[in-house]
Amino acid sequence: MPLSLPAPGRYLRTARPWRAAAYLLTGGITGALAFTVLTLLAVSGAVLAVVLVGLPLLAALALAGVPFAAVERRRLRLWDSGSAPLPDPHRDPDRTGLAAWARTRFREQATWRELGYAVLAATLLWPLELVAVGTALFLPADLMATPVLLALDGEQVNPLKIHGITGYPEALLCAAVGLLLLPLFLYALGAVAAARAALARLMLGPGPGDLAVKVTELTSSRARLAAAFDAERRRIERDLHDGAQQRLVALSMTLGLARLDAPPGSPLAAQLAAAHAEAGLALTSLRELVHGIHPQVLSDRGLPDAVADIADRSPIPVDTDFDLPGRLPEQAESAGYFFVSEALANAAKHSGAGRITVTGRHDGTRLTVEVADDGRGGADAARGSGLTGLADRVSVVDGRLTLTSPPGGPTLLRVEIPCVPKTPKIR
Repeated sequence: MPLSLPAPGRYLRTARPWRAAAYLLTGGITGALAFTVLTLLAVSGAVLAVVLVGLPLLAALALAGVPFAAVERRRLRLWDSGSAPLPDPHRDPDRTGLAAWARTRFREQATWRELGYAVLAATLLWPLELVAVGTALFLPADLMATPVLLALDGEQVNPLKIHGITGYPEALLCAAVGLLLLPLFLYALGAVAAARAALARLMLGPGPGDLAVKVTELTSSRARLAAAFDAERRRIERDLHDGAQQRLVALSMTLGLARLDAPPGSPLAAQLAAAHAEAGLALTSLRELVHGIHPQVLSDRGLPDAVADIADRSPIPVDTDFDLPGRLPEQAESAGYFFVSEALANAAKHSGAGRITVTGRHDGTRLTVEVADDGRGGADAARGSGLTGLADRVSVVDGRLTLTSPPGGPTLLRVEIPCVPKTPKIR
């Protein structure tokens, strides 16, 4: 958090001075407790290390900064409650259990930063925090209480143990000085608290190495989720194709045969004809649904044939030109297919194009698919034409989507997906 504070007048009208006092006071208490714990662990571990009993204590000493840092991250809310919570820099262990947790923590930079912070707080910071709070609150309060103490004593008071005061004019003067010093000291107390919080955020927040690990973990997790999602889509597609779709085909055939046996022109024949038509419509809807979930042709024959299939069903004539070195990873093929499918659907709705061209190439490291149309152009992702959804779908596989669509056309959508071919191309 920045060290700057609001203007003194506005600052003193808020609860910030007292939040600063609470933050520093609790810091002094936790620092003193940390000093006690670290000292006991260090001394006990060093003394008992000769008989190996102290080794676990030394290991606990190395990890003592982890719980202390967790408390400190929560304690920051006393001072900068309006700021974003300080994130935990630690990553989750790969396995469950205490051993896996300790092994992960020992390998993290954040663990050693937290230990250094705990040692700093336990040896240097906590006395300074208590001194700052005591000085800012006790010194002005002692001066302001001089007239009251003189009235109670009746003879003499010694404010700050420096000078004896026997008269009320001097006592009132001390009270006035204390009243003037209080806002200055409270503002200084806020500056100390801000500096203390900034140090905590610097040492206890995620460092560059921690962020890199987090990004890697999130990228891997996103890839695993995308793979699991694609696998579930394929399972649903197979279940619908092999189950419900086949039953509808059988029902349609049975209704067709029943129509042949019904007397022509009878009410039964009319009802069978209507039922047969409805079964045909349901079968068509189910096939479109199955195709939208995950087309079987994509799994069986790959991206070029799957794109050719959706091109045949496009209301706008589509030319396809693919040159790929065999089959690609399933996630890349799926992302490329749905990119083309969504792009063709958007072109049919918004472009007014007379023809569309779809091309696909692979340069050894990435798949590039382009969809170009000769429509009116002016496509803009900010207007919610489906391009945002395309970008989100492509980003799951670390792809990059680019759009060129000047007013008047033409429009070119291009996606690049990093991937390596699974099988060589058969010629």
